[in-house]
Amino acid sequence: MDEQLSREERFPGEVVETYRQPEGREVVETYTRPLPGRMAPPPPPRRPDRKKRKRGLWVFLGLFLALALLAAGAWIWQLLERQADPWDRFDYYYEGPEESYAREISIPTFRAEEGVTLELETAHGPELTAQEIYRQVNPSVVTVSVQLGEDSASVGTGVIFTENGYILTNYHVLEGGSDCTVVLDTDREFPAMYVAGDAENDLAVLKADLSGVPAAQFGDSDQLTVGDKVYAIGNPLGWELRGTLTDGIVSAIDRDVQVDDRTMTLIQTNAALNSGNSGGPLINAYGQVVGINTIKMSSAYSSIEGLGFAIPSSAIRRLVGDLLTCGEVRPSRGPELGVTVSRFGTQVADGVWGVEVVSVTPGSAAEKAGVRVGDYVISAGGMDIASSQDVLTAREQYQVGDEMPMTLWRDGRKVEVTLVLQEAPTGN
Repeated sequence: MDEQLSREERFPGEVVETYRQPEGREVVETYTRPLPGRMAPPPPPRRPDRKKRKRGLWVFLGLFLALALLAAGAWIWQLLERQADPWDRFDYYYEGPEESYAREISIPTFRAEEGVTLELETAHGPELTAQEIYRQVNPSVVTVSVQLGEDSASVGTGVIFTENGYILTNYHVLEGGSDCTVVLDTDREFPAMYVAGDAENDLAVLKADLSGVPAAQFGDSDQLTVGDKVYAIGNPLGWELRGTLTDGIVSAIDRDVQVDDRTMTLIQTNAALNSGNSGGPLINAYGQVVGINTIKMSSAYSSIEGLGFAIPSSAIRRLVGDLLTCGEVRPSRGPELGVTVSRFGTQVADGVWGVEVVSVTPGSAAEKAGVRVGDYVISAGGMDIASSQDVLTAREQYQVGDEMPMTLWRDGRKVEVTLVLQEAPTGN
C-alpha cells in the first residue's frame, strides 16, 4: 500500500533530509510510569521563604519606581524645551558650515550683462521617464564647491539657466565663501564668480565661463498640483554621491514655512533631499525645473523623512530678474492693480473664460485705465485668466511703473485697456 512506501519511493528524486538510527539501541530519554495503586507518595510541599519573597518584591518595586522617575524626568525636560521655543524641535537643515564664519561673501564678483533673464516655459511636451529626465537635465546641474577657510569648504548644487554660464543656487551655499568652483557632470571644473544674491529669499547667481553646456529649461510652478510627480538631482552628502536622482510627488503647494525668523512660501515634496542638495533643481514630469531645493525638515526627537522644500520657479523668475538688473531684490511691496476679482473663472462666451471684477480701488491703476465693476478680466499681461491666482501670477511679471495690457469682457465684447502700475500703499 502507498502508506507503507518510504518517502524516497513515493517522491523519487526529492531528498530533503534523512536520518537513520544507528545499529543498536539508542536511548535518549526514558520515562517509567508507576504501576496502578503503587504510586509513590508526593513529596511534602516546600514552605516558601517569606524573607526572600519580601526581599524580591522590594527589589522589583525599587526598579519600577526608578524607571518611572527617569521617564517622567525626560518627559518634563522635553516639555520645558518645547515651551521655551516651539520651533526648536525642528531643525531646518542647511548645507552651510558647521563652525562660525563671517557671513559675508567675498567670492570675486561679475557684473551681469544686459538682457540676461530667466524665462519660464508655460507649454511643455509629453511626460518623460525618469531616465529621460536625468539624461536631459543632469548636464545642466553643477556641483558648487565654496572655500570657507583654510581647511573648510561648503558643497552644494547649482543649475545652469543660460547657455553662456549663468548659474542659480542657494545663498546659504555661498555664505561665508571666498572662492568658488563649479564642476560639471563630466568632471570638468571651472572657476565661478559671484553676480548677486539675497539671503532673505536664499537665492544667488553665479557666472562661469562655460561653452557648449546646455541650460536647463524652467517651467511654471503655478501649474503644479498636489500629487504631481517630481524629481530632484543633486549632491547628497557632498562629492562622493554627485549627480544623485531621487523622485517623489508634490506634497503641498504654497506652504508657508518659518525659517530663521522669516516666512518662506515653498513647494513641499517627499523627494529625498539631503545635505548637498541645496541649490539643486526640483523637476516636473516634463523635464522642466519648477523649483530650487533649499531645506529639509528634521527633528531632534523623532525620525522625519519625506519633508523637503523648494523655492517655486514663479517666485524665482522675479527674484532673479531683480538680482541681474539691480544686484539686489527690490522691496517685496510690488505694484498694485487696484481690482478685486472673483476667485474662480466664469465662461463668458464660447471658449472664453474670465474672472469678474468685484470692486475697483479709487485712484488705482485699474480705475485710471477704465476698469469697471462687473467687467470680466479674460487676459492680463498676455496670459489667459481663469482664476484670481492667474491675475496675481500676471502681476508678478511687472514692476512699479510698468505698463500691463489687460483684456476685459464687457457687454458681450472685448475691451482692451492698459494699466500703468503703481506702488501698493503701505499697510496693504
